[in-house]
Amino acid sequence: MKKILTALMIFSGLTMSAIAQRKPDGNNESKNPKPAGQNPMIKVDSSVTTKNTVTINGKLIPYTAKAGTLPVWDNDGKPIASVFYTYYERSDVKDRASRPLVISFNGGPGTPSVWMEIGYTGPRILDIDDEGYPVEPYGLKDNPNSILDVADIVYVDPVNTGFSRKLNDDIPDSKFYGVNEDIKYLADWISTFVTRNNRWASPKFLIGESYGTTRVSGLALELQNAQWMYLDGVVLVSPTDLGIKRDGPVGEALLLPYYSATAWYHKALAPDLQSKDLTAMLPEVENFTVNELIPALAKGSSLSDADKKTIASKMSRYSGLSETVILQHNLVIPANFFWKELLRDKGYTIGRLDSRYLGIDREDAGDSPDYNAELTSWLHSFTPAINIYLREELKYKTDLKYNMFGNVWPWDDKNNNTGENLRQAMAQNPFLHLMVQSGYYDGACDYFNAKYSLWQMDPGGKLKNRISWKGFRSGHMVYMRKDDRGTANEEIREFILQSIPKPGEGAKF
Repeated sequence: MKKILTALMIFSGLTMSAIAQRKPDGNNESKNPKPAGQNPMIKVDSSVTTKNTVTINGKLIPYTAKAGTLPVWDNDGKPIASVFYTYYERSDVKDRASRPLVISFNGGPGTPSVWMEIGYTGPRILDIDDEGYPVEPYGLKDNPNSILDVADIVYVDPVNTGFSRKLNDDIPDSKFYGVNEDIKYLADWISTFVTRNNRWASPKFLIGESYGTTRVSGLALELQNAQWMYLDGVVLVSPTDLGIKRDGPVGEALLLPYYSATAWYHKALAPDLQSKDLTAMLPEVENFTVNELIPALAKGSSLSDADKKTIASKMSRYSGLSETVILQHNLVIPANFFWKELLRDKGYTIGRLDSRYLGIDREDAGDSPDYNAELTSWLHSFTPAINIYLREELKYKTDLKYNMFGNVWPWDDKNNNTGENLRQAMAQNPFLHLMVQSGYYDGACDYFNAKYSLWQMDPGGKLKNRISWKGFRSGHMVYMRKDDRGTANEEIREFILQSIPKPGEGAKF
């Protein structure tokens, strides 16, 4: 499966008039010990609290928003990094012990939690059009679909994303920048956060997007084994391969259903397929992929010329590409080539993270797009907004640059067993449930590979009654479309409520 994107994002600009409508409370606490060599702009331990309301599903919800930092400690109890977070807590709740807590991460691995915070589940979201494209004037608005009515939410920015930083240059990057290093220090940090905010009794959920799915899958087991913290649910939005192997013919074949969905969206399929609804058409492609394409690719040069031509003809039918180019690639279509080729005759490329988006290259020739059209659009709307929102609405004042793309390289990818870690966590904890959300037009973490991961993660089917998969007519950020955002939030809301055990229910099989 392809490498995970260096960044994932979402937010829109925010006007001064919108800011004026917010009514922050003036509670501002800051504790800032400064180890030798520390950048004076880094606040190791700080918080600012504001108060507000939001109407969700027709009901007025009062809440507090705390923006701040908490330390990461080394083995000697010394702070080595400052991790930024925003914490939204419904303020009219009397029984906080039974109130669910959702801990949210985005991906990259070098991106902060801006995308889901102001694009998906938080109380304030981007002011964009119904399909997710930027509009002017830029702004934010209340999110009528936020899950804050049923759960408190903390959005966490890993080290060197957002306002999070290691405290000085003498601290090695290797403590933070790697699959397992990332999981270890964030599990420690979560324990600190839960303790500071008195949330040990609360039902706890993790949600991650893109590389954030690798992160929370690993955290599910690390929290159990190292922090003795047990979860009720994990939500994976546009999951990575989770360390589950699919090299060779399997990995080469699994992209075809995504190609077909994208071609359907751009009306590039044959009339009989195009006349069907997307979800009615895709099962045919999925069956061909598993039952014919994978075996054909496994045969390699032993595949007869006649059979090769038959497979190429079917691939052409399902992908919108010509039989000629498919044969030229020996039945293996690279994703970069697909993004360049599908609409080449119309003068457009298509987006990687969301293939509904169109781009324009310098030349129609070539085998990959010049740039990621969807990422450009998202940066257009997100970057100014998060800076204004945090500093002006949430009143967190700092001269630090908010890192939309933080440098976390080299990243140690070795020993990525996060899919197996999540399976093990679910096996150990009968209360732990899993939900996956995928966009049909996501070419980076495609929907059919997500299904494959679930099949391989639980080959015996013993966990299937606690696992669900949901598909959306969006891309990597399934929530960019208005219709999908409402549906996707409602699914998370239902997942949370259904995953919480009944009073007195024992954790047993």
